[in-house]
Amino acid sequence: MPDAYICEALRTPRGKGRAGGGLASVKPVQIVADLLSELQRRTGFAPRDIDDIVLGCVSPVGEQGGPMGRTAALMNGWDMDAPGMQVNRFCASGLEAINLAAQKIRSGWENMVIAGGIESMSRVPMFSDGGAWQFDPEISTATDYVPQGISADLIATLGGLSRTALDAFSARSHQNAARAWAEGAFDRSVVPVRDDLGQPLLTRDEAIRGGSTVETLATLPCVFDGIGRGGYDQIALTRYPDLMAIRHDHTAGNSSAIVDGAALVLVASDRQAAATGLTPRARILGTGLCASAPVEMLTGPAEAARRALVVAGLTFNDIDLFEVNEAFAAVPLHFMTETGVPLERVNIDGGAIAMGHPLGATGAMLTGTLLDALERTGGRRGLVTMCIGAGMASATVIERV
Repeated sequence: MPDAYICEALRTPRGKGRAGGGLASVKPVQIVADLLSELQRRTGFAPRDIDDIVLGCVSPVGEQGGPMGRTAALMNGWDMDAPGMQVNRFCASGLEAINLAAQKIRSGWENMVIAGGIESMSRVPMFSDGGAWQFDPEISTATDYVPQGISADLIATLGGLSRTALDAFSARSHQNAARAWAEGAFDRSVVPVRDDLGQPLLTRDEAIRGGSTVETLATLPCVFDGIGRGGYDQIALTRYPDLMAIRHDHTAGNSSAIVDGAALVLVASDRQAAATGLTPRARILGTGLCASAPVEMLTGPAEAARRALVVAGLTFNDIDLFEVNEAFAAVPLHFMTETGVPLERVNIDGGAIAMGHPLGATGAMLTGTLLDALERTGGRRGLVTMCIGAGMASATVIERV
């Protein structure tokens, strides 16, 4: 069975996901096309060698509908050589694309796959694709649907996580991201987005507030108490009859920012990499998926990580660095409590609270960030894990080579 290697990982900067944001003027397909072009320029692969382009996208409608990877390849003049497909596993869509690419290559049936994700949240707002789970009252009621923010506040309440603890982790995310940018930690992976004349539209993640502190974050209002009182708290509390109330402590400052962005990862077998002159950067050792009650939809990263580690034949102690998606501050804090992983090994270059969460792209972005960090620090192995709507979670283990 061939191994699956990451040969390159690139991403765009994250632009604020609203009108006037750094990427709001660029069509999603164009963002992908330009990133594909840069990936080809850096690695030199021939389009005929690409077996598939697998892109994650959480709102695959309108400008993001259809297999954007295929359309973007055609825009680049790749003719008939590169097929494409779209993947939607909510927030882990970009990570799932990489995992599918690895599984394709491990099967021996394909040899080189481009995987990643795209989300233009300024042009195609979150929930644009609807969905029975969220928007059909009969189905929502039957499946105990609650918004993710209610789950985040529930987890914080159950875990005894104070507002101060949530804000302290969030301030660290902003400060670490600002430091990482200042030290050039993202220089290799981040590809500036340019206009038709070649002028840069966005060169850096634009949501980072490096001056954030616990004190400044403490001034922000909680955002989920209103919908909680509207009925969602009661749905969540039916699973916890001994819990008197849910404390609503998540704010815009300790939750992930809404942004635009894309990321791509080139995955190949060792044989194909050698044949095309590519130098592998990391080997994908294992992946894991899990699901739990939708009300507790943000607790899965620890279990998904355990499953991925079992596949890889490793333990948490064998992992040097972790990337735990910061959908809300409660998520990585819960992960560390559940696994015993220390803070100094988690999200050392900041995360989605600071830089933003372009839903379909984030998993691929985190994979590239983890690989860059392993190379910079001399670490050997890393793990990416993400919570997913409807109670799912995904994880991937990589080893630097």
